[in-house]
Amino acid sequence: MLLKIVGLFFVGLAILGVVLPILPTTPFLLVAAACFAKSSPYLYDKLLSNRIFGPMIRDWRAHRSIPKRAKRIALLTMLLALIWSCYRLQHWYWQALVLVLIVPPAIFVARLPLSEHIKESKSSNKC
Repeated sequence: MLLKIVGLFFVGLAILGVVLPILPTTPFLLVAAACFAKSSPYLYDKLLSNRIFGPMIRDWRAHRSIPKRAKRIALLTMLLALIWSCYRLQHWYWQALVLVLIVPPAIFVARLPLSEHIKESKSSNKC
């Protein structure tokens, strides 16, 4: 029961992540999917069959990749959040903290392979 509640909580955060540029969507969905996989096959299947969230989870599970558009949006919103935060924060140590917190996830996202690239390379190998 606890895993179901945690999974639903992370689905809620993922929905907020769709609207708020500061919150990521995919990592929250991956945590929710892991919780549902262990606690509720129904909710797990429901999440995977969702037309918006399902493809992200399936791409990640199959190829450890994200769509090109999602990667661009994630990196752009991280950059904008960094710029805005550094502009609004008065003290250099708060700016440094924001930089330290945003740079590692940005590097992680930047290094992820693109799901379209994987699909294109598979289809080009058939020729």
